[in-house]
Amino acid sequence: MTPLDPFVVEVIRHGLSAAAEEMSLVMTRSARSPLLREAGDLSSAITDAEGGLVGQGKDIPIHLGAMAYTVRELLKVRPAAGLREGDAIIYNLGALGGNHLNDVKIARPVFVQGRLVAFALSLAHWPDVGGTWPGSYLADAFDTFQEAIRIPPLTIATAQGIERGVLDLILANVRDPVSCEGDLMAQLAATQAAERRIRDLCAAHGTDVFIAAMARLHDLSEAEMRAAIAELPDGTYEGEDFLDDGGPDGAPARIHVRITISGDEATFDLSGSADRVANFCNTTPFIARSAVAYAARIMSGRDMQQNAGALRPLTIITRPGSILEPGWKAAVAAGNHETSMRVVDAVIRAMEGVIPDRLTAGGPATSGLLAFAEPLADGGWRMLYEVHGGGEGARHDRDGCPATRVHLANTSNTPAEMIEANYAIRVERQAIRRGSGGAGRHRGGEGVIRAYRVLAPTLWLTTCVERTVMPPYGLQGGEPGAPYRITLTREGASEVLPGKANLLLRAGDLVTLEGCGGGGFGVPATGL
Repeated sequence: MTPLDPFVVEVIRHGLSAAAEEMSLVMTRSARSPLLREAGDLSSAITDAEGGLVGQGKDIPIHLGAMAYTVRELLKVRPAAGLREGDAIIYNLGALGGNHLNDVKIARPVFVQGRLVAFALSLAHWPDVGGTWPGSYLADAFDTFQEAIRIPPLTIATAQGIERGVLDLILANVRDPVSCEGDLMAQLAATQAAERRIRDLCAAHGTDVFIAAMARLHDLSEAEMRAAIAELPDGTYEGEDFLDDGGPDGAPARIHVRITISGDEATFDLSGSADRVANFCNTTPFIARSAVAYAARIMSGRDMQQNAGALRPLTIITRPGSILEPGWKAAVAAGNHETSMRVVDAVIRAMEGVIPDRLTAGGPATSGLLAFAEPLADGGWRMLYEVHGGGEGARHDRDGCPATRVHLANTSNTPAEMIEANYAIRVERQAIRRGSGGAGRHRGGEGVIRAYRVLAPTLWLTTCVERTVMPPYGLQGGEPGAPYRITLTREGASEVLPGKANLLLRAGDLVTLEGCGGGGFGVPATGL
């Protein structure tokens, strides 16, 4: 084979990224759930035939990092030799390079002239996948079987069409089968769109060139990551951050990292983190790796492509029995977007004295989740999964932004008009939480306030919010921001709700969420 033209490699790289982004556009325009159409709680990726991530949309970093392992783990139990053109595999097990059970994956093998060349991978957060509590988040769950239906790798579609028996089995175990079926069909359409684009790239450049270009992209990202690590001073750096609770007697649960830089390689040892917790804040080692991969990009200071090659210089260690490797029967619903953020914050704290100009002070590194479930007269359910931001932490050269999401999250809130048109809820207030940002040479951003009035006779509420006890930290002498606060007002009396809880609401209740402020950066000026 002749040497690869570097321009062709770049054309293929952008073609893969465009195909992944088209997948996400198909999802947002076709999905039934507002969580996907409006908030965008979905991600799209393309891997090579071995499962190495090579193309991704502008989606959610915690999803995309885990998707670097999803197809590779799938192939261990569904070997490529058994896959056929037209197949689509559905699954949500954390053991297969996954995260929490709400994140349902569709993997479509892409064949060109009978040769497996790639996979199109769609991940979507389904608003309910069964389990004990509507929405599939049970704060005090002690194992995963309380959380949701567990879907092993099953063929959901073939070249002949939908496997109706598999679909019926899944829909019989969710509370809103109409929405879930609509979301599933959107995922299938998204992977078909990527399949067409991949075949177009092979037709334009040749299948051998396409496959060789993907391998070259892995090598280029590896070289760039190695160069970035080599610029950091050799040494060992330690940092820690804490979940609000989950430790012994309800104390904060520790996330600890020891980073060792040696030449052009880095080791992230997370084994000093807390033991498995007795709630839904455990997470899979794949999510821990995803968080580290994201943090490594922050450390690099480069806008490099994140693919399988960029992971090669990184060694990531978790401890069996810990909150980051709790075993495949542990409850993990919240760990996906809460515990993962604590890993990123621990890395930032470790590197504060080394690369402060690349880091951001603590911010709303949480889903800020309020999940409402309304029981309907016909026995069905209507689900609203609503995420919230807060104030971004300050940086060395500017204040933090107000009312935003940071780090591993990349979802939006649902417009008030959409909520009021589809749910028995009225959004009574939306405002900036003035004065919530931490002081510093540069001040942390301010949080957001949103208040929900219950209009239905009954609503089932889940809160899943971090930073209600441990406030967002400041850097380089900056002060912390104000913590999150959730308040329930009923018949004129108000009470502060736990950050992680399940409870029943009734008509007239008002739930108000006040998003945290960001931490400040630098010692505040005095005498001015």
